[in-house]
Amino acid sequence: MHRFLQSRRLLPRAADRNGAKPRVNSNSAVRSAGPSDRYVLGISALYHNSAAALIRDGKVVAAAEEERFTRVKNDRRYPANAINYCLEEAGINQDSLSAVAFYDDSALTFERLVHSVMAVDRESASRMWDTIVPEWVCHKLQFPRMLREHLQYQGKLLQGVHHRSHAASCFYPSPFESAAILTVDGVGEWATATIGRGQGSDVEILKEMRFPDSLGLLYSAFTYFTGFKVNSGEYKMMGLAPYGRPVYAQKILDNVVHVNPDGSIELNMEYFSFLKDTKTTSEKFDELFGGPRRAPESRITRREIDIASSIQAVTEEIILKMARHAQELTGERNLCLAGGVALNCVANGRLLREGIFDDLWIQPAAGDSGCALGVALDAWHTYFGEPREADVAGSQQSGSYLGPAFSDDEIRAFLDTHGYPYRHMDDADRQQFLSEQIVDGKVIGHFADRLEFGPRSLGARSIVGDARNTEMQVNLNLRIKYRESFRPFAPAVLRDRVSDYFELDRDSPYMLIVAPVKAERRLPFDHSLLANSEDLLPIVREPRSDLPAITHVDYSARVQTIRPEHHATFYKLVKQFEKITDCGVVVNTSFNVRGEPIVCTPFDAYRCFMRTEMDVLALGNCILVKQDQPEWPEPRGEGLENEDVEANVRRREAGSAELKLKRVFEQSFWPIAEQLSREGKTLIRAASTGEGRATTWVPVAEPEDWADIFEVSDAVQADSPDPVAFADAVLSRWQGKEAAQELASAVRDAIAVGLKHRSSAEETEHLSESVYVMF
Repeated sequence: MHRFLQSRRLLPRAADRNGAKPRVNSNSAVRSAGPSDRYVLGISALYHNSAAALIRDGKVVAAAEEERFTRVKNDRRYPANAINYCLEEAGINQDSLSAVAFYDDSALTFERLVHSVMAVDRESASRMWDTIVPEWVCHKLQFPRMLREHLQYQGKLLQGVHHRSHAASCFYPSPFESAAILTVDGVGEWATATIGRGQGSDVEILKEMRFPDSLGLLYSAFTYFTGFKVNSGEYKMMGLAPYGRPVYAQKILDNVVHVNPDGSIELNMEYFSFLKDTKTTSEKFDELFGGPRRAPESRITRREIDIASSIQAVTEEIILKMARHAQELTGERNLCLAGGVALNCVANGRLLREGIFDDLWIQPAAGDSGCALGVALDAWHTYFGEPREADVAGSQQSGSYLGPAFSDDEIRAFLDTHGYPYRHMDDADRQQFLSEQIVDGKVIGHFADRLEFGPRSLGARSIVGDARNTEMQVNLNLRIKYRESFRPFAPAVLRDRVSDYFELDRDSPYMLIVAPVKAERRLPFDHSLLANSEDLLPIVREPRSDLPAITHVDYSARVQTIRPEHHATFYKLVKQFEKITDCGVVVNTSFNVRGEPIVCTPFDAYRCFMRTEMDVLALGNCILVKQDQPEWPEPRGEGLENEDVEANVRRREAGSAELKLKRVFEQSFWPIAEQLSREGKTLIRAASTGEGRATTWVPVAEPEDWADIFEVSDAVQADSPDPVAFADAVLSRWQGKEAAQELASAVRDAIAVGLKHRSSAEETEHLSESVYVMF
């Protein structure tokens, strides 16, 4: 990245990056970005799906996930490509930025990890120290330095707070002048869920739930146990749930999690092992559910089907209780949602139907990637104090088409260079040809205009088929996507006809609400198949409505409504299909295959097209037919990554850094940790049995000066940081002040090792995905 920026002459200003920073009291005059400093770049990285987002005068200019460029699914490394794209989209370089903002307070996250190590026995603590601490002190805590070096940036560097970034990501782009805010995920620094209020330009966090009590971790534990991959397989378990019965729901509530009327929860830690090991669930969890977890890729049994149904039912009840408490607390009639759990579109649909709030707005990039946008907006409105104007006619995020686009000239140059046969059509001929192909049962790869931001394909990078076709669901899963046959597909429906097909009377532009198919469109279905069979393929093949390809076994569908102002090209295609068939619905699924990110470039799209049994590819106005193409060197459907088998955990050999850190653990850290544990000064108790605090929500107080939250200490971003000053800056942000004071010497020793032995992201990517949600 450094060399690339140099080659593009994206050079930094000659300025002292360690110059004094202004300390402006929150009651003082509003900070101003100034007429020539109107851009804020937000970054999410290091934990899940890295991303970058750029705003100009508080409006979204660009946003993209790093995985789309690197082709590494859920890539969590420094998002060099996403950052470069955002700057190019705006036509600026790093010197034009008012600030760069990182979405998380790494010092607080490091505190949680240290307290997690102190919460367990010595053997487990030593193992988890070896797993966690080297990466943190050698790499993650040094992210400010890494960012300055990669970006050659000498301007203002800010940091956010994880769940506040989520909250900002869903309120500021929403159409609401005021709203309640609910964020729910695995864990941020300490928080696992928050309730807040947004009003005008202000976001206020009122309450939070704290680690290890986490609905996101609870759902992920069952994802792991049913044999799917944590942080990517949750949606598979959600799709599996309607095939089952919630026969384990009461067992979960009686043993695994205590749920309070206000939606706060308390996990029984006897059933979880994530504090002690790189596994998620314990042997006691296995005993409760009749045996060990399902091995990935093994046959799905009735047990897994019913467990999926049960945890989905429990999750929905918890979300409803949280939402009712948020409404009682704020008195608001609208709700904004973000965090990974907000991607549970079944729960979202139920929340909407329950009528707790008049309306919902859900951040389409609800996971950590959306926090890149959230922290940029939070910095603009909260740190800089700039006003917000809600677009009551719709979200300023529009259709969330915020990524790269490729012109027809660029596409034709790509195709001509490689000699790939195509026909170039005008808009009318394109829509007519593609619509006729869909009617004929063909599967279309649709690539047009700007890439979507978030996990859903919304027409710009989509695979499209006929929702009326009885074989489409099976064919798409097995011949195109190369994935489990039970998984449902989403309908893309013209907004003005959504109520003709679904029990839904409003926009759902981001495919984040599940709604029932209209009763008059349903077909009789033998539901005894669901109770008596583990073979899901015959059930999938059974038509359940006159739109069989998008109707799930419970007569539901994950709806995307489309408007011409969001994506005119995709809208015109579906509109032309409607003219031919009188059906305003098509199947829309993401343009990728198992184990790969959604396609970004024309090359990505062509390669995916040739590796699958798609029939037609539309690259802008260039139309390619499969039978006309030259032979592709990769066999179809082969060499695809298994989404559910965890990558081999690549352990680094114990080098000098690891050996030194082991000595720090034994000589400096663990003796103090044992003492703190005996004195009750640690913040996590691994022995919690979830037997019942009246609430696990705790109040959150706003700071006297937002600079204390946003501004990054000079000590951690210096060119040659002093280990003691660096460590003290980290410790100063810890919430457990007594523990911070007692552990100061050990933390200084560990950070001194890390500063001497800096490592790159590639050298530290060795953690199992099953526990990465915590680290």
